[in-house]
Order: sequence, then C-alpha cells, then structure tokens
Amino acid sequence: MSVVINERAEPAPTERGEPLVSLRGVKKYFPITRGILLQRHVGDVHAVDGIDLDVFPGETVGLVGESGCGKSTLARVVMRLYEPTEGTLWFDGQDVTKVDGKELRVVRRNMQMIFQDPYASLNPRKTIGSIIGEPYHLHKMVARAKVKDEVQQLMKLVGLNPEHYNRYPHEFSGGQRQRIGVARALALRPKLIVCDEPVSALDVSIQAQILNLLEDLQQEFNLTYLFIAHDLSVVKHVSDRVAVMYLGKIVEIAEGPTLYEHPRHPYTGALLSAVPVADPRAARDRKRTILEGDVPSPIDPPSGCRFHPRCPRSRSLASADASVSEAWMPRCVADEPDLTTQPEGQLAACHYPLETRIIATDPAG
Repeated sequence: MSVVINERAEPAPTERGEPLVSLRGVKKYFPITRGILLQRHVGDVHAVDGIDLDVFPGETVGLVGESGCGKSTLARVVMRLYEPTEGTLWFDGQDVTKVDGKELRVVRRNMQMIFQDPYASLNPRKTIGSIIGEPYHLHKMVARAKVKDEVQQLMKLVGLNPEHYNRYPHEFSGGQRQRIGVARALALRPKLIVCDEPVSALDVSIQAQILNLLEDLQQEFNLTYLFIAHDLSVVKHVSDRVAVMYLGKIVEIAEGPTLYEHPRHPYTGALLSAVPVADPRAARDRKRTILEGDVPSPIDPPSGCRFHPRCPRSRSLASADASVSEAWMPRCVADEPDLTTQPEGQLAACHYPLETRIIATDPAG
C-alpha cells in the first residue's frame, strides 16, 4: 500500500506551550491480501483511524482502551516503528513523518520505548551490560572506554546491583528485567519515553515499585511519558491527562480527576463502572454498565459513531423517544462525532454525552 501524507500546518503553541509530540489525522492501516503468487488487496485493518493528540513536555498522558483498540499500534507509529498510512507526526517542533536514515536516528535519540513483556524484550544471549550499553554504541555518544561506567551508573539509578553487569537476563526476576528495560530506555537521556503496558506482566507489589521508579525518573530528568495500560487504577495514579481509545479512535481526552469523576463518553463511563471498589457501601451506590455484544471488526467499522452498536445511552434515548423507530438514535448511526469541548473541559466524541457523575471511582475505596 502506498503511503499518503496529509500536509498540515505546524501545531500552534497553546497555553501549555508547544507540544513535544503532536499527531494530526494519523492513520495506520494494515493491508489484507488474498492469493499466494498474485496477491490481491481486498481490504484493510483500520488499526488507527484518524488520531489527533498532543503530548506536552514533562507530562504523562495515559492511553486506555480494550485489547485490539489500537493503543500499541499508535505507540509504534509515534516511535516511527510503523510508517503512518496517513497523517502528520510532529516531534519537538519538527515534522518527522517522512524522515528516515541518519535523520531518523538523530530523532530517535530523544524517543525511547519500554516494552510490555520483560521476558521477550531482552536478548537472552547478551549480558545486561551489553543490552543497556548498546544505545551508546549505536549512537556513539559515549567513548567506548567509558561505556561500562555509564551502564553501571544507570543500573544503580534504576535499583540494580552494578556488580551484576555480566549476568544474563534469565538470572533476573520479572521486576528486575523491567528495570533493565527502563535503564536501556533511559541511556540516551531521551525527552519522550513510550511505556507500552510496562507493568501488566508484573505482580502487584512489583508494579508499585516500577511505577514509583518511573515517577522519580520523570522528576529527575524531566521526562515525558506516553503511558499505555489496561489497569485504570494504574493510569489514574501516573497520568496527568488520559486519552480513551475505542476501535482505532480517541473518544475522550481529559485530565485524570475530571475523567474519573465525570466521564462524558458512554464508553468511558462503562470502563469506569467496571473498576473494583474496595468499599462495599460505595459499590452499592454505583451502577454497573454492561456493554452488549462484541467489539466490531476493525476491517469494517460501523458507520457513524463506532460505539453505537454497543452504546447503552443511544439505545435508551432511542427507546424513550416515540419518534424514533430504530434501535439507536439516527444521528449516532449516520454521523461520526468529532471531539468537542465539554463543560468540564474535557474533549469527548459523542452526540449525547453523559450528564451524571460516577460515584466513588477510586479503586482503593
């Protein structure tokens, strides 16, 4: 498939300043082909389908949503591990949508990634000293004679014993391996670190240690995080703003407290209603929203609002309106909603946003 790039103006500075990362109309489609010798293009998987998002220096933006909604694909597009099918990606004031070769290598000094699986993301044939030190060799930012000292300082910084420099990944626990991944990402002192579910494969007690480590490193080195997770309590703890994805699109963006107390999109409300609450009395006061059906196929997304086949609000409004003969509100079926500003300041892509507050959204009770 040929790559189509939309030429768009440079993102304008806001009251927060100039964004470090800015995505405009970003799409990533994966082609579907048939045939063995003569492959025919018969469709596309709409993994990411029109994303507008700004990430500002020093902040943590959480990205949440169901499995398969496009979170990890979006992360890899930001890292330029995937070429965008369409759209524009700005990083630190530079359009990096088309850069490649040496120019892309220079950009990648300032963006690194922490992967989800601490077992699969480390080469089992290399010592952790060579794993953490590899960025220094690739980018030639540290003299070869000083690499070992730099690596051991990084190991100490992330809570590893520098004397274990020559050990192999299989000699470490899952939490220690993730610390190795953090040290590797931090080696070049990047401006942006994309955290692709960095604690989902760890025990709860180890999760807290890694999250506290990431928070300390952010304060010390003024890092910017794009933090992907399934656990809404984790996202609430680490994020300044939260973006909710559904079927390749962002349906709501808000600051953490605003999103958790007063979600506007029905999908966000359904996600928050599923968060466990430790206090039984608070749990009784909160209504659980059960979504019907399965997530539609990203090969052939629904018309209008992509959430409408599962949306309880559109269904209830349609049943309450005597003039509506369909199962859902006609506007939801026909018109795709844009991200619009809501009274609480968040952005939500919904024709009929929620009005009630969520009671006791704190997972700790």
